[in-house]
Amino acid sequence: MCIGVETNKGFIGAKRVGVVTAGNSGHMAKLAGFRLPIESHPLQALVSEPIKPIIDSVIMSNAVHGYISQSDKGDLVIGAGIDSWVGYGQRGSYPVIEHTIQAIVEMFPVLSRVCMNRQWGGIVDTTPDACPIISKTPVPNMFFNCGWGTGGFKATPGSGNVFAASLAKGEMHPLAKPFSIDRFHNGALIDEHGAAAVAH
Repeated sequence: MCIGVETNKGFIGAKRVGVVTAGNSGHMAKLAGFRLPIESHPLQALVSEPIKPIIDSVIMSNAVHGYISQSDKGDLVIGAGIDSWVGYGQRGSYPVIEHTIQAIVEMFPVLSRVCMNRQWGGIVDTTPDACPIISKTPVPNMFFNCGWGTGGFKATPGSGNVFAASLAKGEMHPLAKPFSIDRFHNGALIDEHGAAAVAH
């Protein structure tokens, strides 16, 4: 039974604990004594030198699997899919960078000579059905919200409200029930692989 969290500043008692640790969800579950059906993958993004405004929204293409937007400062923010291997390395890989740039140049050939200023990688968790886990766990009073893949940033406000309501009541909110860990045991997987508009 989970009765709180041990931190480097001491113990914090709690009736319920919500674990929302993005790319480290599988590791956190292992520390709690159970296994999540999660894989962690590096996800990369790039930022260009500032240029004059040309893009006023996020543009995404499933045909070439890439997305691009432009910041108020003029930088292009560019990304694509996750690295194909499981891991926690955050520096990314040259093949993924190359594919990302190829995808953007295919959509916008005029950007072929724009210089990239920086690149970084983060870690995302993915599930077998590409849908999140918002669920109670085998550990009483411990709840997880994870497995969002590349869609977590966009879904955070809504899932946060649903998760907070679940923690407050100790029972899963009706909107969260389909996203239970149990679906991986009883076969009730969610058939929405294309809902995120990307293939994880």
